[in-house]
Amino acid sequence: MIMSNLLKNKNVVAWVLMVTSIALHVLDEALTGFVPFFNERTVVISEWLGFINIPSVDFVTWLTALIIGIVILFLLTFVVNRGGRAIRIFATALGILMIVNALLHIVGSIFSGYLLPGFFSSPLLLVTAGYVVWRGLRGGMSTFT
Repeated sequence: MIMSNLLKNKNVVAWVLMVTSIALHVLDEALTGFVPFFNERTVVISEWLGFINIPSVDFVTWLTALIIGIVILFLLTFVVNRGGRAIRIFATALGILMIVNALLHIVGSIFSGYLLPGFFSSPLLLVTAGYVVWRGLRGGMSTFT
């Protein structure tokens, strides 16, 4: 009953689709070796930037943090359902961040000549995040309904 009422709200549908695609993206990255890929690049990126030291991560910590984050995002579904300026701004900002993430995986794969970890789920993430951003921007900033 609660779920059927939630799914009548198009913003909730957009949100749940995006959070689900984020979860699938994390699974894709976990199965295709994202952590070693990331750790190899932290040294290069840190040297290139010079002033920022990007720490490497271990798989368990990375995965645990992302699972906790995804659970929190799913719990925010009830806040998305209520609407409001703050959640609309948060949802739109997260959607933009996920669009950038997906594009980095796709464009990075094209330019590197091989499929980067997380590539397979990136098109789905791009579409669902785009839908959240479109919903967030289309009705003004007063409510997310």
